Amino acid sequence: MEKLIFYFFAAILLFAATMVITVRNPVRAALFLVLAFFTSAAIWLMLHAEFLAISLVLVYVGAVLVLFLFVVMMLDIDLAPLKEGFTRYLPLGIVVAALIVVEMITVLNAPQFDVLPVESMEESNTKMLGRLLYTVYVYPFEIASVILTVAIVAAITLTLREHKRKLQDVGKQVAVRREDRIRLVNLRRDKQKGEETP
Repeated sequence: MEKLIFYFFAAILLFAATMVITVRNPVRAALFLVLAFFTSAAIWLMLHAEFLAISLVLVYVGAVLVLFLFVVMMLDIDLAPLKEGFTRYLPLGIVVAALIVVEMITVLNAPQFDVLPVESMEESNTKMLGRLLYTVYVYPFEIASVILTVAIVAAITLTLREHKRKLQDVGKQVAVRREDRIRLVNLRRDKQKGEETP
């Protein structure tokens, strides 16, 4: 029964991933990507990788992909150039996809990536991951967080533009006199002067 469920989710994942790269509407591609992420999370749950499944749903589906979907829907994208370039780059895409498949098969068949049976695990996957992150890999983890923070601050600094702002001087506003701001004009006198002038 477990194999049937796995093959069912795997078939949905392959279908959704194929539709992401073949469909020509970017909004539909984003929706198929949501389906692919949810199906991957279900497969990870079957492999007892609860932390990875929940982080995939929360981070990618809940934040990144929703933001991408809103941006795509708000932009007026011309689909004609996308349709033209699809067949031109199809052979190169097939070659790259074949190379990626060969690399994944080579890496996953290596002996150091053998999956331990669930019965041999004494504690949950999330607990083991947290223990590794905050004991063995605490310095690389902290260095990565500092680098990400510096990158965010640098991106904000580079995109920040200085605007010339008009600042108010309250002292000058209070000390202003009526004669400096208002000029009274007598329309009748100005009109008569204009008629008298040749």
